[in-house]
Amino acid sequence: MTRRPRVLYVTDLGYPANGRRYGDEDVYLSGRLRERFTVALCHPRDAVALMDGYDVVLVRNSGPVIHYQDDHRAFGVAARERGTRVHNPLTGRGDMAGKQYLLDLTAAGHPVIPTVDRHEHLDRLPAAAEYAVKPVLGADSVGLRFLRPEQLAGADLTGALVQPRIPFRYEVSFYFVDRVFQYALHAPDPARRWELAVYPASEEDLAFAQHFADWNTLAYGIQRVDACRTPEGGLLLVELEDLNPYLSLDLVEPAVRERFVAALTASIAATC
Repeated sequence: MTRRPRVLYVTDLGYPANGRRYGDEDVYLSGRLRERFTVALCHPRDAVALMDGYDVVLVRNSGPVIHYQDDHRAFGVAARERGTRVHNPLTGRGDMAGKQYLLDLTAAGHPVIPTVDRHEHLDRLPAAAEYAVKPVLGADSVGLRFLRPEQLAGADLTGALVQPRIPFRYEVSFYFVDRVFQYALHAPDPARRWELAVYPASEEDLAFAQHFADWNTLAYGIQRVDACRTPEGGLLLVELEDLNPYLSLDLVEPAVRERFVAALTASIAATC
């Protein structure tokens, strides 16, 4: 009898995410993957101790790494040293590596919310009533502060990024597997970030999202391209999530969900 590939599914089922239920999504998705693979779930703090017994480690809703930085760093070191197959691969240029990419994309002139990381560069940002200050290793709004210009002048920016607080019409997220677009969701009310609805993306929208999915150069894996629609009608990148993006699979049509599961299953199978 042929042995089924073994997948170590890394998740924090109990993480208290605002407006989302990590555990529900991971129970569903791991169950669907079990149709093709032998699957075991573990907390991110346990991944190093367990991963040698598996063909691939799938990192899913494991929570912001700012809560377990030492364990996350140890996982990356061990996976590289042991040649562990990780899905997504540990070569991501987006949030997986921190938020340096927002600085790089700003400097290169890409359509991204302007971002700087030091006081002497604040004059490169457009004037705004408030500025967002966020940790370079932050996620899920952990450590996010909004400061007025006079507050920003004396703020400690060590390990932080600064962006103007842009008055956007709505946020929209584009979901990819192996750099192939799967679906899009948006938050019609900017004040309710996680009250999402299916978004009918235009060709221009898809070209915008594909640009960043391709820029990331991941050979395989899941990406979520988060953007905001400006009052002028354009899109600006907010985040490029390539570490553990929440997928909101419960909000898409069954046929779209099936297509996503099939794409992820094929991607993992090719990795094993």
